[in-house]
Amino acid sequence: QVQLVESGGGSVQAGGSLRLSCAASGYNYRTYLCMGWFRQAPGKERERIASLKDDGTTTYSDSVKGRFTISKDNAKNTLYLQMNSLKPEDTAIYYCAAETWGCAWQRGIYWGQGTQVTVSS
Repeated sequence: QVQLVESGGGSVQAGGSLRLSCAASGYNYRTYLCMGWFRQAPGKERERIASLKDDGTTTYSDSVKGRFTISKDNAKNTLYLQMNSLKPEDTAIYYCAAETWGCAWQRGIYWGQGTQVTVSS
């Protein structure tokens, strides 16, 4: 059972930066984890904004491409999301997620508890 614990959310003014962290535990080192970040704004569906495959391949949604960077420290089993040039529309609850089905994000998804990010204009 994979456990994910997030930290690093908060409030920032537009144009500022935040870094989210997600500590992962409870998985066998042979498990090929795909990890990612999702977010859900009030009244909107949860959207996937970044993912990182076990081979290092990254993907980003158009809404964050060029501003956000997903990375992982394998020694610390920690996933990061560096968020720069933040906009008010980035305000949402951010969730760390992991799955072992090749980044299809269709089943077997493990979720963190979520962390609030608020960007003021």
